[in-house]
Amino acid sequence: MKLTMIWMAAAAAMAGAVTVCAQNFPNRPIRMYTAEAGGGADVVARLVAQGLNASFGRPVIVENQGAASGAIAAQAVAKSPPDGYTLLFFGSGIWLLPYLRANVPYDPLRDFAAVTLADRSPTVLVVHPSLPVRSVTQLIALAKAHPNELNYASGSAGAAPHLAAELFNSMAHVRIARVNYKGTGPALNDLIGGQVQLMFTTTGTRR
Repeated sequence: MKLTMIWMAAAAAMAGAVTVCAQNFPNRPIRMYTAEAGGGADVVARLVAQGLNASFGRPVIVENQGAASGAIAAQAVAKSPPDGYTLLFFGSGIWLLPYLRANVPYDPLRDFAAVTLADRSPTVLVVHPSLPVRSVTQLIALAKAHPNELNYASGSAGAAPHLAAELFNSMAHVRIARVNYKGTGPALNDLIGGQVQLMFTTTGTRR
């Protein structure tokens, strides 16, 4: 399953910057916020930052703010001056989080303007070797035989791995419980350590 993963967004008024300022842009470092260290967004954000650094001749600094499913990172960008020096590198969670929790400190339509689709990555299902399954069919059978006993690791709420897992639950008519983590990196570590049983993740995720 291929899911659109990463959007890079900037403050909404960035598009209205005057031509004179655009001619001198950038004349200082650019800061790019992303939700979590070690996740697919972090990996791609750093690759994009390297390319922008080479093009602009100015440092592009990637800053991870994984708390609150990325809401802290989004809030930092939403409150920044609309001058193009503060960017947000994020996936589907930025748009969905206001529907998943109350009092999200930003409005995705009012506070951001989409700049580009930076990456498209497949989402994969991985399980710990201790789980006695070797196919998706076997996993579904096991989940149906033991309802609410299996669990999956998930980072940011509303991100592609979270949505993929819940879509799997719905389509397979099973109930595999979510174990919430602050980021994809810690979730993957616990999966490898056997603390959780399975996980949907992107191919760019690293430990």
